[in-house]
Amino acid sequence: MLYYLYELWSSAMEQDAGWAKAFKFLNLFQYITFRALFACILSFALSLVLGPRLIAVLKLLKAGQPIRGAELMRGLHEKHGAKAGTPTMGGVMIIGTVLISVLLCGRIMNPFLVVTMFSMISLGLLGFLDDYMKVVKKNADGVNAKTKLLWQLGVGAIVAIFLYTKQETSVYQLVDQQISISEICFPLLKTPIINLAWLIVPFFIILCIGSSNAVNLTDGLDGLAIGVTVIVSLAYSIIAYLAHHQWLATEYLSIPHNPYLGEIVIFLMALVGAGFGFLWFNCHPAKVFMGDTGSLAIGGALGTVAICTKQELLLVIIGGVFVMEAVSVILQVGSFKLRGKRIFRMAPIHHHFELGGWHENQVIIRFWILSIFLALVGLGLMKVL
Repeated sequence: MLYYLYELWSSAMEQDAGWAKAFKFLNLFQYITFRALFACILSFALSLVLGPRLIAVLKLLKAGQPIRGAELMRGLHEKHGAKAGTPTMGGVMIIGTVLISVLLCGRIMNPFLVVTMFSMISLGLLGFLDDYMKVVKKNADGVNAKTKLLWQLGVGAIVAIFLYTKQETSVYQLVDQQISISEICFPLLKTPIINLAWLIVPFFIILCIGSSNAVNLTDGLDGLAIGVTVIVSLAYSIIAYLAHHQWLATEYLSIPHNPYLGEIVIFLMALVGAGFGFLWFNCHPAKVFMGDTGSLAIGGALGTVAICTKQELLLVIIGGVFVMEAVSVILQVGSFKLRGKRIFRMAPIHHHFELGGWHENQVIIRFWILSIFLALVGLGLMKVL
């Protein structure tokens, strides 16, 4: 909306309309940096205002988080048992404030913005249904695994096919050559690693599903997942901003450039503001949990952003904490099924460190530190050669 106000003002200035001279400040609305900052502040402010009201409503609806039994928690039930009944589905606040901020500050017809918001909202709806079923049944079960996977496959397929077939999103410039979205890149290399052609579609689907589930697995301690989300979002907002500018992307950094990528910055900064606002209520001891509503939505959105910026492989580094959590579960399950032995005391890995004697806050803050370090490493790779 703000950008369209700028266009209206700019047109009036060209026609030398009298009112336009009195509203010269509208010129600010053309700049991505201004709109991104405004989106961040707005989503943060909305979160602080709406947060207490949402928590009150969730308590009234008795939308409390069920906690797994002592036999499954294996030594952590005493620490986490007190969290039973804490309102969940707080991801509604994250999605809602991001949506409002993007509608106000972004160019809503931008294809990258459309597909990213679609990914967040559709996976957020899946998470909401999952949380709702958990609350109604009063246990840790929700939407069955097969239904959840099919839903994620569907969303991932729509995202992948949209980006692969649409002209504006399927072509990038890398240095002095034009490349397709089907070509995999890495910042250290000035040429694509490989062109997957149509196989890029299943690759994108796997990335969206993996990212969505990785954030979901990370969401096990107060403030852990949302803190890492803020860090990853900030890093990718810088990448999207750089990739939007032709000179910075093609001549200085040698990274894929697409002129439509600038609006992704608006989304990411809105997510940063919403993340900080949610953390206000989610820090230890949490007054509300994001639930699958938030974690599935955030993970899907971040996976989509990695695809849009053509920095899919970099997500493994910048989102290293998410990857570590997901891999720990895969290794634990695989080891137990193949050898009958566990690798970790408990998975996801944040529980392994809890059982090792770390206080919950120690795990959270140390994982945040690791996430900041990995984000800096990822950003540093943008200008190595």
